[in-house]
Amino acid sequence: MRLEGKVALISGGARGQGSAEARLFAREGAAVVIGDILDEEGLKLEAEIRELGGLATYVHLDVTEPGQWESAVSRAVGEYGKLDILVNNAGIGSVSTIDGTSTDVWDRIMDVNSKGVFLGTKAAVPAMRAAGGGSIVNISSIAALVGLSPASGAAAAYAASKGSVRLLTKSTAVQYGREGIRCNSVHPGFIETAMTELRLSAIAETPIRRIGTVDDIANGVLFLASDESSFMTGSELVLDGGWTAQ
Repeated sequence: MRLEGKVALISGGARGQGSAEARLFAREGAAVVIGDILDEEGLKLEAEIRELGGLATYVHLDVTEPGQWESAVSRAVGEYGKLDILVNNAGIGSVSTIDGTSTDVWDRIMDVNSKGVFLGTKAAVPAMRAAGGGSIVNISSIAALVGLSPASGAAAAYAASKGSVRLLTKSTAVQYGREGIRCNSVHPGFIETAMTELRLSAIAETPIRRIGTVDDIANGVLFLASDESSFMTGSELVLDGGWTAQ
C-alpha cells in the first residue's frame, strides 16, 4: 500500500473531493483525520472507513480558526503518534464579476481559500518537523494559472485566492525543503461537482472530451502525498484534461 504507516489530515474532507481523498488514503494504508465543519457527514465518513477496516477520525475544523487547526493537528498526533501528510482541500467558490463582488464576499473567499491554507501549513509544519518530514498538498485550481470569466464558473475573488495558494505552495517548498517537508499544488480543471450548465461547454472545450471526476483528482493527490513523489516540491500538478494547454 502506498501510504502504509502514514498519518494524513485532510481539510474539507467530509464530502466531495475531500471525501474521495479520505477514502483513497485509507485504502492505501493511511490513518486519516477528516477535518470539516459538516459534523454529521464527517462522522458518517469516519464510520464508513472504520467499517471497511481503515483508520479514521473526524474532527470539527473551521479552517479560518487557528485554534481549531492546532486542535486538529494535536488530535492527529495524539491518536496516531505523528503527522506525515496535510491536504489543504477546503475551499469555497464565487462566480461574481469584479464590480459585482462585495468586500464581504471577497474577504470570505480569501479567508477560507487563502488564509485557511496558511493556517493549516503553519499548524502542520512543527508536527512534520517532529516526524522528520512530510508532504503538504494544496488544492489550487486552473483559475490560478489562467484568467477565467464568471461564465466559466470562476471569478476574480476565487482566482485571487487560488493564485495565492499557488505561490504560498512554492514559498513553503523553498523554506522547508531542507527539513524534509515537501509542498506541491494541485490544479483541477472542470470536475463532476461543477454546475450542471457548465458541463456541455466544458466537455466541448476540453481536449480529453470529458470533465474530470473526484477520483481523478484524488489519484493525483495520492501521488503527491506518497513517497513516489519524493523529488517533487514547489510543483504544480495540473489535472484538467488539457484545458489549459490550449
